[in-house]
Amino acid sequence: MRITVAGVGFVGLSMAVLLAQEHEVTAITTTEYKAEMLNDLRSPIKDDEIERFFSEAKKGRRRLDLKVTTDKSSAYSGAELVIIAVPTDYNEDLHEFDTGAVEDAIEQALKICPDAPIVIKSTIPIGYTDKVRDRYKADNILFSPEFLRESKALYDNLHPSRIIVGAHEGERAAAEKFAAVLASAARVEEDREGLPHREIPVLIVSPAEAEAVKLFANAYLAARVSFFNELDTFAMTKGLDTGNIIKGVCLDPRIGDHYNNPSFGYGGYCLPKDTKQLLADYEGIPQSMMGAIVSSNVIRKQFIADDIKAEAPEVVGIYRLTMKTDSDNFRASAVQDIIRDLIAEGRKVIIYEPVLEDGASYLGGTVVNDPERFRAESDVIVANRCQDDALKDVSYKLYTRDLFRRD
Repeated sequence: MRITVAGVGFVGLSMAVLLAQEHEVTAITTTEYKAEMLNDLRSPIKDDEIERFFSEAKKGRRRLDLKVTTDKSSAYSGAELVIIAVPTDYNEDLHEFDTGAVEDAIEQALKICPDAPIVIKSTIPIGYTDKVRDRYKADNILFSPEFLRESKALYDNLHPSRIIVGAHEGERAAAEKFAAVLASAARVEEDREGLPHREIPVLIVSPAEAEAVKLFANAYLAARVSFFNELDTFAMTKGLDTGNIIKGVCLDPRIGDHYNNPSFGYGGYCLPKDTKQLLADYEGIPQSMMGAIVSSNVIRKQFIADDIKAEAPEVVGIYRLTMKTDSDNFRASAVQDIIRDLIAEGRKVIIYEPVLEDGASYLGGTVVNDPERFRAESDVIVANRCQDDALKDVSYKLYTRDLFRRD
């Protein structure tokens, strides 16, 4: 099957690589250097499985029929399936996702390959799929939410917790076919290893219900992060051992010992924007929890910033901007709001972030990528996550809430 994937971020690239094992895939990017990198089988994002697949493909040990281009016309030409995985950033002024890139992709697909099923993978407001179906008079637009972690996107596509497709009753066959395509690609590894196929739950629902699944799932994860962060805030204020309390709480099997490590706040690309969008979708509907999830994150970051300032450091060192371990992505990371607060108070901030250029200015702080100089000049070193041993020799300077040394 000829498949076109619009977007080469975490979602788009992992989807393109997954499907290129069995299909002819063309991915679209707006930047030439990304196209060149990917056509050379070099990943522009940090993802261990994508890098492994590329390495094996270079050595001829894995089939990957993948081409990446900036030419939309050629990319959509002859496509039998179109997957849209472009960014939908949250517009703070309009209080909704910016879906302009999604609409551009839909229009291109309908113009060049009008009969191909179009599956939106980008996160969108609830009710959006039905709106664009009506606007473009197109009954071949479906929605399928993604449930991927940064830096582990391909792994999560290979081991999906569930496959959900939003379609109306008349398109159920197309929805089931798309689910089967994803499931088949996910099982290639099992076939290579001679392992039995896992049962992958598949759920076909209406588009609006699928959209709601995505936003409510991320809202629940954000609520869980916020819960344990507020538990930590309470324990810190009362002089209690947060770790002991969390361990005791999580021995209850209904709660479980997972996703419970305190942090500076939830961040990354998905949770902040998805919780805000869900709150906006609640307009006119009674609620208190959705608003509390969003405000709790703001309060937590302020508490952390105030706690750091209480130590009266002259120079605050920020160790990494990323939200996750082994990630190179720091979009909307919680520590950035803490940096803004510290800078606004007149504190000197230096940042250790190898992704940025040494000496560069970032959010008013200065990037210092010489590890020895960074450690020496920092009065306190702030780290949202610190699983590695890089700060072991300056642990007395370390400020973190990473109690369990995991995400």
